[in-house]
Amino acid sequence: MALKVSDIGEKELINYILSQSGDIIADDSAITRLNNLNLISTCDMLIESRHFPKNMSYFEMGFKAVTVNVSDLAAMGADPLAFLLSIAVYKDLKVDDFKEIIEGVISACEYYDIPLIGGDTNEASEIIISGTALGLCDNPLMKNTAKNGDLICLTDKIGLAALGFELSENNIYTERALKPLARLKEGKVINEANATSATDITDGLASELYEMKPDSLGFMIYEDKLEISDEFKEISSSLNLNYLDLILHVGEDFELLFTINQENDLDIDYIVIGEVNTSDRIEITLSNGEVKEIENKGYNHYVS
Repeated sequence: MALKVSDIGEKELINYILSQSGDIIADDSAITRLNNLNLISTCDMLIESRHFPKNMSYFEMGFKAVTVNVSDLAAMGADPLAFLLSIAVYKDLKVDDFKEIIEGVISACEYYDIPLIGGDTNEASEIIISGTALGLCDNPLMKNTAKNGDLICLTDKIGLAALGFELSENNIYTERALKPLARLKEGKVINEANATSATDITDGLASELYEMKPDSLGFMIYEDKLEISDEFKEISSSLNLNYLDLILHVGEDFELLFTINQENDLDIDYIVIGEVNTSDRIEITLSNGEVKEIENKGYNHYVS
């Protein structure tokens, strides 16, 4: 029986594309040497039925389309240069709704100080927004360059967006789900402080840890260091959801996950959640002291 794309998943499809692309440095974004500069480029596509909650406004759709791309620049420690927008909508969409999407895009571009320089439009059966972000960086942060003994860190708590997708009333969780913000400033600070590796949390902490793990090294994180509130646990339980599953396997936080030398310090708020070791495994120490291997599972666009 012939393999289907759902059998191998998004990451394997991306790896196949990269294998056919010749000499390219690919990480959270592509790196291209250009006149003694590093051009950082990334693109991301959002589809209405899969990426936009039903209670998300058209403005928020547009804003998020920019954020998901700028977040990749942030993970490299890059300065934003330009943004391109391609958008497909159904022919019966109200013009005012279309304008609201574009207002969200423009607002986000102003927020991140990244000019909109072009794009394209087309017709589709649902709203599809594809963005391309360009940036510049002298020494881009890479994903899998952590060193043994490094601290594993986050720019803030995670899992809030994952829980927010399950809720309808407005609160801190739905705000993180509907109005995510890229950690652009933090990415530059992390880069200037000589962090050893970094990525952004889009598909879940577990998935990103596996993306970051260097050969022969391992990661140990600690439940007690993830700063999981009692409220988070209680709401998750009331929805029959596993709170650790939300934190490890859902994503959409757009926080930065990074590693730094233990002697290093940063002029930003951040959370230390673990350390790099030589176990060649990715594990979590639970609050009860039990050590468990973390499953390599995250959001997959090709699994319904």
